[in-house]
Amino acid sequence: MKIQPGRADAFLAKPPAEIRAVLLYGPDSGLVRERLIALSKAVAGDAADPFRVSDLSAAQLKDDPARLADEAQALSLTGGRRIVRITNAPDNLAGLLGDFLAKPLGEALVVVTAGELGPRSPLRKLFEEEARAAALACYADEGQGLDGLITQHLGKQSLRITPEALALLAGRLGSDRLMVRSELDKLALYMGGAGTVTPDDIQAAMGDGAEATQEELAMAVMSGRQAEAQTALERLVREGTAAVAILRSVARYVQRLHLASGHVRKGKSPEQAVDALRPPVFFKSKPAMTAQVKSWPPERLAQAMEMLVQAELDCKTSGMPAEAVCGRILMQVTRAAPQARSQPTRRA
Repeated sequence: MKIQPGRADAFLAKPPAEIRAVLLYGPDSGLVRERLIALSKAVAGDAADPFRVSDLSAAQLKDDPARLADEAQALSLTGGRRIVRITNAPDNLAGLLGDFLAKPLGEALVVVTAGELGPRSPLRKLFEEEARAAALACYADEGQGLDGLITQHLGKQSLRITPEALALLAGRLGSDRLMVRSELDKLALYMGGAGTVTPDDIQAAMGDGAEATQEELAMAVMSGRQAEAQTALERLVREGTAAVAILRSVARYVQRLHLASGHVRKGKSPEQAVDALRPPVFFKSKPAMTAQVKSWPPERLAQAMEMLVQAELDCKTSGMPAEAVCGRILMQVTRAAPQARSQPTRRA
């Protein structure tokens, strides 16, 4: 069974008794973790109760497939339903999980987490098609989804946010749900109570650390500003931002440029095309983004996207240091920018 996004919260709060296994998957690892915790609390009362929560790895199940049935049948010493969690599950667990769902034992709820899974993934297909199972996709909060999360989270703390501040904040926050909530809590703490959040509040609350945001890195890359791009990249790496996350953020920015370019092909002016993007572009960023839409042909944007996607794959499979792969490809894209010819080059 596939759980639609609109039903996610209700499902997590009270999963149907006939559901014996749930798959939480998708690129937003923070949202996957958040939903895993919510489901654990709904079933076991406490996400870390050792008597009612059992964690298994794919390696453990590979070595001992019977472990799944044993854990599913085990009884809690303190009473209540148990939950069995399998994190970072690969597709090759589909067979074992399929056998379990064909004849489930015990009463425990089995919860499986995984990364991004395509429509043909055996694991995803199993959970979407099996009556006793449910699959819930966890995608990054973008567009109205991120805007809604921001306004809702701040609203719970009696805070409103202006449209300009919302656009600025949405552009600066990452796609990891837990990190987003953490940043919003910092902002609320800075505000100190009920009020209205303005762009100046965001600048003050986030401080200098916000200057090296992923969006600003992407802006520098696509404008051909190599020195600024290198500085922003180095700062993000020092702060512990993963190379894959950096590449994905730049790729999302390129996707937005490509979408705006498509609007231009349909008759909009570059300015109108940028205004049509959702979430809206922060007003201070519009001139640079409009210039990029004018200078980058759609086919060049597609090539840049291919380079970024390949770099992410290389980070995961080549064995080379991910930071080196990320830095090399970002500098290649920066040098390929039509504006790069007029920009100074930073010397090592």
